[in-house]
Amino acid sequence: MSDDCLFCKIIAGDIPSNKVYSDDEVYAFHDISPAAPVHILVIPKNHIPAVIEAGSQDEGLLGRLILRANEIAKQQGLADDGFRYVINSGNYGGQTVSHLHLHILGGRQMTWPPG
Repeated sequence: MSDDCLFCKIIAGDIPSNKVYSDDEVYAFHDISPAAPVHILVIPKNHIPAVIEAGSQDEGLLGRLILRANEIAKQQGLADDGFRYVINSGNYGGQTVSHLHLHILGGRQMTWPPG
């Protein structure tokens, strides 16, 4: 946990969020600035600043993030029409919070390239 991390503060309950899912390792909540009708962030409770900084010790956790995101996508009714996962890393990658997070985007047709 990082004292100055926005997502760590959300996990700790210091900042409110619209929770979708929580277990011992993963927390998911609705994005406050949605880029699609469904926009949910799935984050590890353990502070990892960016996906590029994940190590071999995080291998199981990274798999669990995807599996929990799959469950959430199904619960949100996105499985039939499809959806997109996005993980940004670093400034050029568009990462705005230095805590690894996976975006679930759905509820509309996605375009490629994304922009």
